[in-house]
Amino acid sequence: MSPRRLAVGLDIGGSGIKAAVVDVEAGELVGDRVRVATPEQARPDDVARVADEVVDAVVAAGPEPTVRTVGVGFPAVVRHGVTTTAANVHADWIDAPAAKILGAAMDRDVVVANDADVAGLAEIRFGAGRGVAGVVLVTTLGTGIGSALFVGGVLVPNTELGHLELDGQDAETSAADSAREREDLSWKDWAARLQRFYTLLETVLQPDLMIVGGGVSKKHEKFLPLLTLRVPIVPAELRNEAGIIGAAVMAAESEQS
Repeated sequence: MSPRRLAVGLDIGGSGIKAAVVDVEAGELVGDRVRVATPEQARPDDVARVADEVVDAVVAAGPEPTVRTVGVGFPAVVRHGVTTTAANVHADWIDAPAAKILGAAMDRDVVVANDADVAGLAEIRFGAGRGVAGVVLVTTLGTGIGSALFVGGVLVPNTELGHLELDGQDAETSAADSAREREDLSWKDWAARLQRFYTLLETVLQPDLMIVGGGVSKKHEKFLPLLTLRVPIVPAELRNEAGIIGAAVMAAESEQS
């Protein structure tokens, strides 16, 4: 029996930085999951320092990764290791060589991608999108709205569909889970906003399946049944572990390319 392929997945967010060792063949966390609060203002040097500490902690706890590269999900558009936007982190990340900054701090090879894209990758490989042919759209509802679009299992990166215009503003401004909390919306009232957003996505993309993730997806029974769409829309299965798992899979595959 060949040894398991184990890689570190790192999920960097505006409020927390979390990581674990992942069995990339099974799509499962092994060993301890470590989470540390994101440094205040989330400047590059501070984030890189904490990311290094988190990765060191999960590696020390074992088991030992067999993949040297660390995969990172980051809240930004990412092109060739460079973060060209910054959501819920410091503006110094805009046009920053994120892979080089994080890799230097960890003294490891690092591959970086948009956080919603890596979470979507995990859902496609191991979660609600597993085995689904055609066009699959994964959205994450949280502080904003992240999106990951797959065609025949292949990612179309950096779609950023939460920034589509709805009522003259970014859709995520009124339809993200943070808007529900900020405005103290009922599930019914929030679902009405989601209805308009997902109807727009359905009309423009005509996907075969839509998957809804983010922390609020664990309460999916309160709002998904209120939506009326032609396309099936289902809750994500991996939830808060999706970003870590997807980042680890991306790291493992980067060493095979």
